[in-house]
Amino acid sequence: MRVVIQRVKNANVGIEGRKKSQIDTGLLVLLGIEEADNQEDIDWLCRKIVALRIFDDEEGVMNRNIMDAGGDIIVVSQFTLMASTKKGNRPSYIRAARPETAIPLYEAFCKHLTTLLGKPIGTGEFGADMQVSLVNDGPVTICIDTKNKE
Repeated sequence: MRVVIQRVKNANVGIEGRKKSQIDTGLLVLLGIEEADNQEDIDWLCRKIVALRIFDDEEGVMNRNIMDAGGDIIVVSQFTLMASTKKGNRPSYIRAARPETAIPLYEAFCKHLTTLLGKPIGTGEFGADMQVSLVNDGPVTICIDTKNKE
């Protein structure tokens, strides 16, 4: 699994002209899933996301996690995060999981993140043409790949 996490002042996901999810302060998480991913990847990554100390404390130091900051989370599936650009100029998505693998993993990821956060998270819609808007706060953008845990 690969994520791009952005600390945001606000973010929303639209589908066909309607807002699917919207948050103010929090995290926008773009999630890429590959065929080799499993529940262990979900557990590790969700714990890492809620524990990341990327919100400012009273002294302006990034010392608080999403729960300390009282923030919200939106998770958007994004198979293009698994792109390979090693050959040519057209990205290959061969590492991206097929929907029959990716959808259950995406749903399990969202469910586990909701449990750890202690409140519902916003989501996109798997496979939909989505419009994602955000105001990145900082900017703070973190990339994490579960294949590089160590």
